[in-house]
Amino acid sequence: MSDFPIPVVAESVSIHPRTIKGRFRSFKTIVLYLAYLVYFILPWIPWHRPVGANQAVVFDMVARKFYIFGLTIYAQDIFWLAALLFLAAVLLFFSTALVGRAFCGYFCFQTLWTDAFREIEKLIQGDRVKRLRLDKQPWNGEKIYKKVLTHFFWLLLAFWTGLTFVLYWGYAPELVVKFFTGQAPSVAYITAFGLMTTTYIAAGLMREKVCQHVCPYARFQSVMIDKDTLVPTYDPERGEGKQGRAKPVKALKTLEARHEAGVGDCVDCGLCVQVCPTGIDIRDGMQYECIQCGLCVDACDTIMDARGWDRGLIRYESENGLEHGKTHFFKLRTYGYGLATLGAIAFLVWSMSGHKIIESTARQIRSPLYVTMSDGRILNKYELKVDNKSPFSSRFDLELEGLPGAEFNMGAIKDISLKPDEKQRILVKVLRDPSKSNTKRTKFQFVLIPKEGQVKKKIYINSQFITP
Repeated sequence: MSDFPIPVVAESVSIHPRTIKGRFRSFKTIVLYLAYLVYFILPWIPWHRPVGANQAVVFDMVARKFYIFGLTIYAQDIFWLAALLFLAAVLLFFSTALVGRAFCGYFCFQTLWTDAFREIEKLIQGDRVKRLRLDKQPWNGEKIYKKVLTHFFWLLLAFWTGLTFVLYWGYAPELVVKFFTGQAPSVAYITAFGLMTTTYIAAGLMREKVCQHVCPYARFQSVMIDKDTLVPTYDPERGEGKQGRAKPVKALKTLEARHEAGVGDCVDCGLCVQVCPTGIDIRDGMQYECIQCGLCVDACDTIMDARGWDRGLIRYESENGLEHGKTHFFKLRTYGYGLATLGAIAFLVWSMSGHKIIESTARQIRSPLYVTMSDGRILNKYELKVDNKSPFSSRFDLELEGLPGAEFNMGAIKDISLKPDEKQRILVKVLRDPSKSNTKRTKFQFVLIPKEGQVKKKIYINSQFITP
């Protein structure tokens, strides 16, 4: 029995992916630029509002409102967030069932920021070979300079990331001035520097280790991917042949010579391993560390093109397809995920399109339920609540419908006038001769008749009139 302890965690090895060109790398770059453009520019887009910050997207926690372009989201609209989270979940399940961890490879924040940090590293330290050589060489002036400069720009990007996140929660031009003059709320500094720290650690120091050891998605992907899921796959039948892979030595440079010798198409160049951001060898089969970014496909295609051979030695393929079977994209599971995704989208669209800009309720004051006046008429009191959720002023006349012979008064209030984003509570007294009612409870409606504002249709508020 060995006297040496068994290591619990494998030795950490720095991974420096090689730069590669190709369609999947191009797609990743486009997504990267678009994501950064949206994230960093969005807080600075002006948007005029009569009420609220003149900013396209701002989350006003003080007023408990989220402004997203022309949409205002209130605290009571929290079910929209629940629907959005449900949509994100089923969309993730749906995409995973079809194309595996494509979200990780192209859209995940960890992937996007790690790619940017690696670009900074490459600009300062050089290509993969130079970075590996720099890591191995002893500490000297060159190494200290390049490493310090790299970490400085990493921290700068991480700080910019944290500060930008803070700017979503206030008016950006004012908040950024307050931030750098020490006048911003303490929570702004805590949030900005906290996010800066986590971004620097995750994208700069841990990098692929987040995907390998921290992210739970890697652990449960096996239950979401089946034999019909498209994933980057190495074709061992073509790549290995009968005698395995071999270098393209003089006697094995052409396909004909390789096939006669029983050697596969894989020239064992190792480029697919060198470009992998998590450092795996796709030729060893599916591995949980694989984020399925497709860079190994670009690498292999580059070699195949250079040798004039057909592409596809490494390609997006299902397990069934690799075994010469048929890939079944549409089956019960994908139909279920697809219908759930469409249902969540439909609910959000329906809910937002039917969003009321005027909320109104009528609460009957029940202490007492009614009062008998000296002239024999019955008095009921109501508290009318009207909430103007639009950014424009609104005015309404009030009428009763379904209560013939009744009179009402609102005291000194002649009509209901609401400023943008204003709420009002109005006491309404309704009087009626009891002889005109055959029941103790008569249903009727308050009617708000628009005079000014965005609302053009009458608003009906259900209530009831109680008699002895």
